Amino acid sequence: MSQQSNIDDVVELLGHTKPMVRNLAVKLFRDITGSDDAIIYLSQQQHNWVPSVSSNLHSTEPLISVLTAETLVNLSQNSLLSKTMVDNGFVKVSIDLIYSKGSVQNDRNERDRLLVMLFINLTQFEFGVNALLQIGDENFEGLYISKLVRSFCRSPDDDASAVNDPFEHVGSVLVNITKTAGGRKIVSEPKRCILKQIIPQFDSASMLRKKGVLGTIRNCCFEVENCIGNLLSIAEFLWPVLLIPVAGKKAYSEDDVSKMPLELGNALSHERESVDVPELRIEALDSIYLICLQEAGRNALWSVNGQEILKIGYEDEENSDVMEAYERIGSLLVS
Repeated sequence: MSQQSNIDDVVELLGHTKPMVRNLAVKLFRDITGSDDAIIYLSQQQHNWVPSVSSNLHSTEPLISVLTAETLVNLSQNSLLSKTMVDNGFVKVSIDLIYSKGSVQNDRNERDRLLVMLFINLTQFEFGVNALLQIGDENFEGLYISKLVRSFCRSPDDDASAVNDPFEHVGSVLVNITKTAGGRKIVSEPKRCILKQIIPQFDSASMLRKKGVLGTIRNCCFEVENCIGNLLSIAEFLWPVLLIPVAGKKAYSEDDVSKMPLELGNALSHERESVDVPELRIEALDSIYLICLQEAGRNALWSVNGQEILKIGYEDEENSDVMEAYERIGSLLVS
């Protein structure tokens, strides 16, 4: 029997009325979708599996729902299958499930974590970004992502709960959507307060959350000529998250601190642990560079004693790639 025939047989059993048979079929289908050949075949047989998968995602049996969500994550790595999911309303279905009531909490957490990972894959493509942002729907544009951001910002972050954090990956979704002009516009709009909401998550112990926050800010800064006012309207929150990671470890002098806003000065008035991941320091510096391309941005940096912070941070830096990022800003400020 060919692999394609095996796949067809499993797909047929996905809707079986006997729970034991359906459970087995869902497990087999999940395993099948780990194969590249199977994914290519399924992309050509969309009408066969979509209804059963959608039904199983709604299953009241937690195992079936979780395994189906995992299957969708596997399938969504293929652009054709991602388009199929978007066209068949899987974005709305997933959002509705995440915010529905019912199910045991641990089972919900795992399913919801997988559905957020599904959004990561779908938003690799513009059609996925448009679907999640509800582009073109004037009444509801941005509603889904606003809900996810609220969940991202409410998620607990202690050692016991971080392992089961279903919304940790929302930061990666935000990074994806802000790679598009439409995403940057929605995320940076002051009335939505999305940037302001996510900034405190940089203090999380989760590296995914930290990367999500800085990656989103950096992407929004690519639109700086159109949104410098929006960015500077949250300057009291923005400068600490951008400057503290690149400020070095030493305690700053009273004179330097006196020229800074309170939150920034308090953080830099004593020695700190450095941000160990060079990628994060580079993203912070890239964001500062893009902001400083605008005169208003340069003035804002000077107003918080940012030039001194960057000078001291550069002296403390040892990574050559990060040093180059400092130097790009330096060349801009002295030109």
